[in-house]
Amino acid sequence: MDVDFDKTSSDYATHRAGFPASFYERLLAMEIEFSGKRLADIGTGTGTLARGFAQRGAIVTGIDPSPNMLAEATRLAAGEGLTIEFVNATAEHTGCADAQMDLVSAGQCWHWFDRPAAGAEVYRILKPGGRIIIAHYDWIPLPGNLLELTENLICQFNPTWRGGGGTGIYRRWYADVSGAGFKELASCTYDEAAPYTHEAWRGRVRASAGIAASLPADRVKAFDSALAEAMARHFPADPLAVHHRVFILSACKPS
Repeated sequence: MDVDFDKTSSDYATHRAGFPASFYERLLAMEIEFSGKRLADIGTGTGTLARGFAQRGAIVTGIDPSPNMLAEATRLAAGEGLTIEFVNATAEHTGCADAQMDLVSAGQCWHWFDRPAAGAEVYRILKPGGRIIIAHYDWIPLPGNLLELTENLICQFNPTWRGGGGTGIYRRWYADVSGAGFKELASCTYDEAAPYTHEAWRGRVRASAGIAASLPADRVKAFDSALAEAMARHFPADPLAVHHRVFILSACKPS
């Protein structure tokens, strides 16, 4: 399945919920400080994590290969009065100097990378004692819930999509960071609902890899109409509390 997130940047910026405030609180509880730290957010997309860290005092560089995503990230950061450097580059070749960063974050994106190459690059740009943070905030399909309905509908319109049925837990990432030389692995997983109006949920799903990033415009429009009808019939409450799971994996570059 060919995926082009440039096509989804507007919906992504408007409708995709960023990590909740509790995410940053959990990092602090894990003794991961970010105020005053130099942080690279790889695969930054529209900069949801980059802005969250910048709001809390980090000195942030957001890195992404998509020009449209970076344009949205720049616009959103400016609208919030934040100073963030956005760089058009990849996780495998960030352009950052050796041992420059205190922290590197990767939110909702580690699976898109050449993971061994990205791990080596993150190790290179982190200072000794610096930390990588791989994080996800995933919708969780359960029998009879909105997420199951949504995923079934995505599969009807895009049979090549393989992103469904997730648990929000990423066991392979532990091997990735260990293989790259990181130590002191620590992780955290918890559930938290995200509020979405019907309109926002439709926009959130349009912005996903399985819909606007990979389907032609007429199929995206047909899917959106089908989702709107199904939600009105089966989940009429508006807004909805949409089941999500937060996953955090952190590891340290040895001093």
